[in-house]
Amino acid sequence: MKQLFFSLALAVLPATVLAQPTAHLPSTEALLQMAGEFEQELTGNILPYWIKQAPNPETGGFYGQVSADGKPDPSAERGALLSSRILWSYSAAYRNYRDEAYRKLADSAFKDLEATFWDNKNGGLYWSVAGDGKPAQTHKQIYGQVFGIYGYSEYFRATGNQQALERAKTLYRLIEQYALDREHGGYLEVVGEDWRPLAKPVNSLGVTTAKSQNTHLHVMEAYTNLLRVWPDGQLKKQQTALLDIMLGKILNRTTNHLALFMDADWQVQGDGISYGHDIEAAWLMVEAAEVLGDPDLINRTRALAVKIADTTLAEGMDTDGAIYNEASAHKGLTNAGKDWWAQAEALVGFINAYEITGDTKYLSATTRTWGFIKAHLVNNKTGEWHWGTNKSGQVILQPTLSMWKCPYHNSRAMMESARRLQRLATLAKH
Repeated sequence: MKQLFFSLALAVLPATVLAQPTAHLPSTEALLQMAGEFEQELTGNILPYWIKQAPNPETGGFYGQVSADGKPDPSAERGALLSSRILWSYSAAYRNYRDEAYRKLADSAFKDLEATFWDNKNGGLYWSVAGDGKPAQTHKQIYGQVFGIYGYSEYFRATGNQQALERAKTLYRLIEQYALDREHGGYLEVVGEDWRPLAKPVNSLGVTTAKSQNTHLHVMEAYTNLLRVWPDGQLKKQQTALLDIMLGKILNRTTNHLALFMDADWQVQGDGISYGHDIEAAWLMVEAAEVLGDPDLINRTRALAVKIADTTLAEGMDTDGAIYNEASAHKGLTNAGKDWWAQAEALVGFINAYEITGDTKYLSATTRTWGFIKAHLVNNKTGEWHWGTNKSGQVILQPTLSMWKCPYHNSRAMMESARRLQRLATLAKH
């Protein structure tokens, strides 16, 4: 088993302080055993899959789709989102493990974004290209631009590639110039190829309202990573304002759910609930506050992260340990499916709540969700994870690689969870 490099960075990582330190900690051995399982899944199953299945040797880029049984479709439309997420995942893996195979795939993803998706005329990333590499959907989806920031900034963290950092800065400045709502705050969903308002509505996320939680969550996530490598004063100001919006306009403090859709002036539309996004936001908001270094924001986000974790446990977890997809405040459960990404985010979200409180119910929840993943989602035939299951645990046979099925959620969950558990194990020794 490869040795984790996470422990080398313990002293410089933002520490989440346990409210009740060692009294509620399990044994060091138990924490390290779970961390080892996550690491083994990452290096033995998830990462090898994408190295083997994603590259298209005919084009030098990636396939747009690979079926659940491992058959690639060279003609499939593919998105910058896939390349950006591969770039983030393998840059992070290389930064932590220094395995040259991870560096090689990260390099390929960087080159693919540059050669295939970067708009040399207007700046920014096209949403998608056809199987032959020609631009298909050329509008500037803000969701897609911020994943570019996420990937480029991580690639810089891992390799020191200055061009990647400059790309991340360029995307940030374009977003702030053209997508920032200067009247109401927050960000627009989409603009045209030239970054101007669209004459006809188009939105690759299927959003019909002016603003969405999903876009704002990932703008925050991307800005957090960019701040790690570029602590710019204006970026810090914009990130602080965005976190205030997440806490004050998107998060409902009564229900502990995040609104999914809003009008331009933040009037909530509908009563939909996404349990995966809730628990993902819980830990990403804490991370954002910690990177900002604001003590008040850190305390606020930690307290709210625990409340969100409690609500997810009470409403969103099935008896098998899986997290349901969606619900409605008035109708109850509306989508009893259990997608892979929601399970991955739940692992980190529950560990985060355990770090904050020392309450073992969150570690127990992590164990239950991990048990579901191992039993139902890990694809032992081709590698990687299945898309998800229905309520009864039957596998949904969607493509393992596609516009949306990428390595970022589960690879990040394995790395982040292992890092946090190793840090807890270190604390347990003292």
